[in-house]
Amino acid sequence: QVQLVESGGGLVQAGGSLRLSCAVSGVTFSSYSMGWFRQAPGKEREFVAAISWSGGGTYYADSVKGRSTISRDNAKSTVFLQMNSLKPEDTAVYYCAADRGLSSVRGGEALYWGQGTQVTVSS
Repeated sequence: QVQLVESGGGLVQAGGSLRLSCAVSGVTFSSYSMGWFRQAPGKEREFVAAISWSGGGTYYADSVKGRSTISRDNAKSTVFLQMNSLKPEDTAVYYCAADRGLSSVRGGEALYWGQGTQVTVSS
C-alpha cells in the first residue's frame, strides 16, 4: 500500500518560515519524481514545486520562486518543502504527490497523493 504522509504545517506569521515534509512508503522512492501542490479555500489546486527522482532537477511556480526550496532524501524516502518569507496568500492545504514521470507530477496528474497539511499565514 502506497502512503504519502505530509507534516510540518501550522500557523505562522507573515514573514516566517515552515518546512513541510512528506514521508513516502510502499514504493521505491528513488524511482519517483515528487511534487508539492496547494489548494486554498474556494480555489483550484495549484502547482508549487517539483523535483526529479535524482534531485537534479527542481521546478517552482512563479508565486513561490525565490522563497521556497524543494529537496529530497532518498535514503529516508522523504521530500521536503522549505518555505520562507511566507505571505498570507500562501495559506492553503499543501499536498505532496508522487509519480514516475516528472511531467505527470508537474502537470498535476501524479499517481499518488497525500492527505495534505494545513498552512496558515497570519498578517
